[in-house]
Amino acid sequence: MSLINYITQIQFEVGAISLLPAECQRIGITRPLIVTDRGVRAAGIVDVALSKFTDPTVQLPIYDGTPPNPNENAVREAVAMFKECGCDGIIAIGGGSAIDLAKGVAVCAKHEGPLKSFAVIEGGLARITPATAPVIAVPTTAGTGSEVGRGAILILDDGRKVGVISPHVVPKSAICDPELTLGLPAVLTAATGMDAIAHCLETFMAPSFNPPADGIALDGLWRAWRFIETATQDPKNLEGRTNMMSASLQGALAFQKGLGCVHSLSHSLGGINPRLHHGTLNAIFLPAVIQFNRKAATMVNEHKTARIAQAMGLADESQIEDAIRDMTRALGLPTGLRELEVTEDMFPKIIKGALADHSHRTNPREASAEDYQWILEASM
Repeated sequence: MSLINYITQIQFEVGAISLLPAECQRIGITRPLIVTDRGVRAAGIVDVALSKFTDPTVQLPIYDGTPPNPNENAVREAVAMFKECGCDGIIAIGGGSAIDLAKGVAVCAKHEGPLKSFAVIEGGLARITPATAPVIAVPTTAGTGSEVGRGAILILDDGRKVGVISPHVVPKSAICDPELTLGLPAVLTAATGMDAIAHCLETFMAPSFNPPADGIALDGLWRAWRFIETATQDPKNLEGRTNMMSASLQGALAFQKGLGCVHSLSHSLGGINPRLHHGTLNAIFLPAVIQFNRKAATMVNEHKTARIAQAMGLADESQIEDAIRDMTRALGLPTGLRELEVTEDMFPKIIKGALADHSHRTNPREASAEDYQWILEASM
């Protein structure tokens, strides 16, 4: 049985940040913790959000220690602030890292036990209850779509990069204001944009039956493929930024189908080396995984590669892999793992993590350790 469920209220428009106080009131948040990172705070975006609250006597607590790949230690620090300040909800302002961290805090602030006990691979789905603190997500990048996603990707103390997944961690509100992404540097625009493309592609290829998600993913792919270069090369272009923000949340709306080997590999490698950008890894793995998936029965029966090619404006589906490599190169991103100093001796650990990752199970074609070895070799 496929779950088809869309539950986040999304405010999507230029200037939507002004609706933040009203969304807090609607949800019942009276004392939010702001979860962000130092870069977003230094850029003044947090100040823009705070300026919408008209009572100058209210000083909202701010946790700005989110690392590029959020981890268990950051969750502990933010949970301590949440409890010390008597908070009853969270406003996450930033990219996927800040929003995912906020979700981890929302769970751990209201449940007993360490973060790992809520990881889906540890049986955590059943342990997460409606007691989870409410989250309002304000994305400042266009890539992860975490503002509407039902999961958070977090690094545990033991180094594993795991998913904390539950309907209860889905943000109650997403405030999507394309203006907040205008200052995003070109390299991050490109990397997060390729992340959105990877999400739309992988969730479309996932085999579960969910036609609404397929349609959303294909439209998101069309928008991202059409506008990623515009947003990267002309960062003040509001049309480009708007379409990339839409593509990002569309990829995540379709997440409920599952992802696949691109993400099982990038989660594993990202846990081994947290300095590597998730979107860049996805861009590198995409061509080899699509080639691997071509032999999956679901891909053939539903003509999925042909539909992907159509959304990307390609004349033939055989062009998909090369087109992705060419786009990645044109955006100034690495196209191979060697450029990231990944070496063959790391493969066994990467493969072990990929086989254990929750995304491994929803790839359209089951991958063995040998298959992952081939994908890694083809991605070097």
